[in-house]
Order: sequence, then C-alpha cells, then structure tokens
Amino acid sequence: MPRIRIRFTITLAALLLTSCSPRDFLTRRLATDLISASSELRTPQRFVLQTGILSSKDYPSPEYLVLQHHGWISANSAPCPRDLTPPPCWDLLLTPSGVDAVRAAMPPDQSGGSLLAVPVARREVVAVDGIVKQGNSADVDFTWRWVPLNEIGAALYSGDVHYKSVVGFHNYDDGWRMIEGVPRSGQSIDDALKSAEPIP
Repeated sequence: MPRIRIRFTITLAALLLTSCSPRDFLTRRLATDLISASSELRTPQRFVLQTGILSSKDYPSPEYLVLQHHGWISANSAPCPRDLTPPPCWDLLLTPSGVDAVRAAMPPDQSGGSLLAVPVARREVVAVDGIVKQGNSADVDFTWRWVPLNEIGAALYSGDVHYKSVVGFHNYDDGWRMIEGVPRSGQSIDDALKSAEPIP
C-alpha cells in the first residue's frame, strides 16, 4: 500500500510539473533572461561620428571633446557654408590613431564616408531588484549598465555607472512576456531604458 501511494505521488508530481512551463512563474531569473534577450538590450548603441565641416551646434559636443582628448580627432576653425549655422564652423578630421580606432570598431561590411555609425556599447542587466505583481500584470525593477565594445566605447561609456529602469510584463496563455512596443498599461522596455536614471 505505501508503495502504491509513493508511485501515485511521484506520477502526480510529474504530471503537474510537465503541465507547467518555465514561463508560468515570473521569477527574477526569468525576468532577467527575458530582459536580456530583448532587441533593445542586444542591439549595440551606435555613435554617429561626422567628419568635415560642422557648425558650433554640433561641435564642440561632449562626445567630440572626449574623442579630441584621446587624440582621435582634430578640429580647426573653418568658414561656414551658406546653409550651415550658427557660426563658427569647424573642419573635423580623424587623426591617424583615430582612423585606427574607428577601423577596429567598425563592422567589416560598413563603408566609410563623412558619417560613420560606430557601434560603441551594449546594455547589460546587472540585477533584477524587485517584482510587483497585480493579477496578470507585473512591474519589474532592474539595474543595468553600459558595456563598451571597443576603445571608443570605453571612452564614451563608463561600465561603472549603473542605471535603474522599470519594465512591464503580462501573463499570457503561454506564460509571462515582457511588454514591447506601445503598451496598453505598464511600460515597454524601450521606454524603460530611455527614462533610466543613473544611480548616484
């Protein structure tokens, strides 16, 4: 009799476990995996580097000053073309070390030109800090940071600064999923990352 009960209990437990999917329970591990797999976190951040004549609206921006400090670009005053305002204007050039740094950072299939979209960093989830559930919806608080992809990224993005964001989740018939795109309620991952604040 005890053996039959043990077998029945084991069979029942196995049936219950097989009827549940890993997405049925919104754990910190599942939330971390879903946030990390989102296109917003996997897509590299690109810095658009423009060379040639720039107005004072674009140069000196903080990013260009960082690049100049590292010796990757040089800028000399130049006359403004008629369609470029406000003056003064600058002629921005890559230095030889800047050419090497950009070449090392660029994908092999991307051609050069005066506008270069250089992949510099990607986001990485540091931790899920908390989950607040209400019925079939939940808000997930998480911390993330920038991970530089190359020396230009390391100059522009610090991996030591952490950011806090909140993203909405919803429990569908196939389990918990992160809200992407334009949500009905809660906050999408794109909105969560755009509204992130650095942690002091």
